Amino acid sequence: MQLAGTRLDQALAKLAPEFSRSRLQSWIADDKVRLDGKACIARQKVWGGESIEIEATPVIETPDLPEEIPLHVVFEDDSLIVIDKPAGLVVHPGSGNREGTLLNALLHHAPMLSSIPRAGIVHRLDKETSGLMVVAKTLPAQTSLVRQLQDRSVKRLYVALVHGIIERDGTVDAPIGRHPAHRTKMAVARNGKSARTHYHVLKTFAACTLIECALESGRTHQIRVHMQHIGHPLAGDPVYGKKPLPSVNASLLSTFRRQALHARKLSFVHPESGKCVEFESNLPEDLERLLEKLS
Repeated sequence: MQLAGTRLDQALAKLAPEFSRSRLQSWIADDKVRLDGKACIARQKVWGGESIEIEATPVIETPDLPEEIPLHVVFEDDSLIVIDKPAGLVVHPGSGNREGTLLNALLHHAPMLSSIPRAGIVHRLDKETSGLMVVAKTLPAQTSLVRQLQDRSVKRLYVALVHGIIERDGTVDAPIGRHPAHRTKMAVARNGKSARTHYHVLKTFAACTLIECALESGRTHQIRVHMQHIGHPLAGDPVYGKKPLPSVNASLLSTFRRQALHARKLSFVHPESGKCVEFESNLPEDLERLLEKLS
């Protein structure tokens, strides 16, 4: 048997690729998976010839209602949708944001997403971050995209305007975890999860720099935290930013009311064709106007 000696959860991920590994692990933990008729644990080894029973079906995780909210659809086929999200749109309902989210908009745009966990959303952008996101329309597509994200094979490029002058390209390699004092914030933390951000200088202005960031990991607020960590927080960032130093552009930077961050490029392997696909988004109008004024 090719899977002999592997963990049960790993074997199930191969045998049932339409389900994510985390979903299979949760079913094992909930005693909904039986190995030779007995309860089992995720790390238990299989050797071949065992019978595996899964007494579970996909759970619809959201009761949220569809809402007619405009969406900028960049690409769509039977497997996925690529969205250009505007700043100000919350991705997923949560405390204080049960309506008016991207998820609600997706349920209206593609009603079949009601049968997909999280309406097919596989990654997020912060409310005030604009740019490209991919959404799965089927369970196999969702599993494929989640695994690509876990394998770090999904490529994402962001454009950010940061305070201060950055003279050369570089990399921030610093773990990120919850802020020890402010639990709603993230911070560089010794015991955090590994995170690496590569940045490339696109253009310098008086007191600020336009950069392009590539992520090797996808931690919460990663670019915002990493750029603050090296002394170059994002312009307009209400959480990790700072007041601009006195300069010819200080008044312009102080009037920008969101973090100046845009997910400009997105590439991944299409779950059906197996081919790499790439998408690019223009900078939003508010950031374009700011850059024009800075110039």
